[in-house]
Amino acid sequence: MNNRPANLKELFINSDALTRLILVNVGVFLLVIIFDILGALSGFKITGFFVSFTALPTDGITLLTRPWTFVTYMFLHTDFMHILFNMLWLYFGGMLFREFLGNRRLLGVYLMGGLSGGFLYVLIYNISPAFSEVVPFSKALGASASVMAILVGIATFRPRYPVQLFFVLRVPLWGVAVFAVLLDLLALRGLQSNPGGHIAHLGGAIFGFLYVRALMVGRDWTDDFMPMVDWVENLFTGKRRPKMKTVHRQKATASGSQSGQMHTRPSRRTTARENQARMDEILDKISRSGYNSLSKEEKEFLFKISKEE
Repeated sequence: MNNRPANLKELFINSDALTRLILVNVGVFLLVIIFDILGALSGFKITGFFVSFTALPTDGITLLTRPWTFVTYMFLHTDFMHILFNMLWLYFGGMLFREFLGNRRLLGVYLMGGLSGGFLYVLIYNISPAFSEVVPFSKALGASASVMAILVGIATFRPRYPVQLFFVLRVPLWGVAVFAVLLDLLALRGLQSNPGGHIAHLGGAIFGFLYVRALMVGRDWTDDFMPMVDWVENLFTGKRRPKMKTVHRQKATASGSQSGQMHTRPSRRTTARENQARMDEILDKISRSGYNSLSKEEKEFLFKISKEE
């Protein structure tokens, strides 16, 4: 029986959050390439027109007329090397994030990290005298702020998780995140090369760190944000959440239920606590010995829990 998706829409609907994010980024980039070709053939600057309505501007008046750019900019790339490295980092950080914190949180952190990076970029450009001359025409684009939020977030959650770099060097995950942040800080010293991009990266990194710190004490900032994302997703995929059903429970008497028996089941809260304790044990084992030290059953349990998030 052939279970392969019949088309791109079906592939998108049946994919996890990480795959969807990569597909959207690549799809927008392919659209830019098509616009480049059409522009070259027609003589019209189609790509420039498209970018002007999807990249994030720093000019206040322009931004007020294009508020959607706070979201669209984080999926927009016009350079091949830019999208290549962003998608490689997204895949690397996203795989780990999804493994430990789940698909749903991955999507939420990507979007909220991008929003945080975009906000910091616009704020700094408008309050710093160093950028006063370029504010009217500066624009941000790319997934880097979102990627930094994911990378720093998972490094905050599991800082000692070992990763292999260049198939030779074995370093803890916190080292990779610190190195990435230092590169942005060093690039801002002379404000020479893409300062707006580096500011946005730092905004995403700050959000990723603060988000996971809050998550560790029981506050998930994506809880109130994700229903809106679900609504937008449903518009494109055609999925609808099942309506909640009202269940009327009969009171149990001392002698049992109407059938003469009393059935007891563990509460959902108890099951969640047991699953969390089990997951913490597995994550501690990963921190000590690496992912490959897990048994098949432990890997299956971790994968199952990440899918439920």
